Amino acid sequence: MSRPRILCISFSDVRSDARVLRQLEVLARHGDVTTLCYGDRPEVATDHLEIDRALPSLPQTPIGVAKLALRRFASVALDAPAVKAARELLGEREFDIVVANEARSLPLAFEVAGSPRIWCDLHEWAPAERTHVLSWRLLVAPFMHWVCQQYLPRVDAATTINVSIAEMYEEQFGLLPEIVRNARPFVPGLAPTPVAEGLIRLVHSGGAVPGRNIEAIIDAVDRLGDGYSLDLFLIPSRQGDAYWQSLVEQIERSPRTTLHPPVAPDDLPAALNPYDLGIFLLPPHTPNHRLMLPNKFFDFVQARLGMVYGTSVETDRLITEHGLGVITPGYSADDLVDALRGTTPEQVWGYKQAADRIAEQMSSDVDIAVEEGILRRLIA
Repeated sequence: MSRPRILCISFSDVRSDARVLRQLEVLARHGDVTTLCYGDRPEVATDHLEIDRALPSLPQTPIGVAKLALRRFASVALDAPAVKAARELLGEREFDIVVANEARSLPLAFEVAGSPRIWCDLHEWAPAERTHVLSWRLLVAPFMHWVCQQYLPRVDAATTINVSIAEMYEEQFGLLPEIVRNARPFVPGLAPTPVAEGLIRLVHSGGAVPGRNIEAIIDAVDRLGDGYSLDLFLIPSRQGDAYWQSLVEQIERSPRTTLHPPVAPDDLPAALNPYDLGIFLLPPHTPNHRLMLPNKFFDFVQARLGMVYGTSVETDRLITEHGLGVITPGYSADDLVDALRGTTPEQVWGYKQAADRIAEQMSSDVDIAVEEGILRRLIA
């Protein structure tokens, strides 16, 4: 009996997209996987169709923008340069299952030959991905709402990252996705490292993207004084050269901040393990920020760190329930300074031990079971 033919669509460089990499490992156990994405072929893929990374995945051409402004969504759904290139790469290839990562992949998924079953993995609340950007809010958000309205009721399976966002999809589009968190595999062999005498070691990892508020973290650590240090494992933004340069200059001026090269996803827990508190201070510019449950949360748990988070619905609940760290009431350097000045080394050690206790529970095993169940249904 031949294995199912599975197409995985993602308008990202999958090799640096931890969520899709974990998804691909599950897909490869159930069929022959073809990836359609930016960048080189992931190791587990049987075949790979590479989209030129210079091509945008939204209709950002003059004609596309005009159609968005005129609300001609049906005529623009397949007009994005990356989508056009992807259709040419696919040709008449047939598949049994298509996994569409994020709502923007859905129009293309429904063009794939072979009458495939379609699973959409919604990484976040699609209509509000970048609503803090005026052009997105005016032009793209209504289009993404239309895409969800037109296509989500027709998919065979859907997943998203947490209960709050799943309930929003159900309320607005009549579809309740299953939950696949951004959790990473359980990392055995790591244990909380002792808190050094007279020094609390803070760490932040991820993209150096404008809006992530990294500059406020650096400012806060400088103001806290000699009892604190900050280490940053940052991925420079493709769009943010000026922002990246400003961050580098701020780090060079900071006596307590050290910048490290980015670390591969699989190596991140071990790289973070020597530190004490993972920090993420993201202002709620969009509903996705307000309802976030990001990779970093699970990275910190597997690294056996305590954590400091700006307040948000899902992370507040988990941090409070498990005693994992500190929640700041706001997102400024002042808020972070106040929160950390009131935190003792004994409390930090308790947070690290709490992360160690729940590391297995907060691993991706639960999420993999959900994905396995979806694939068994689709294959049957």
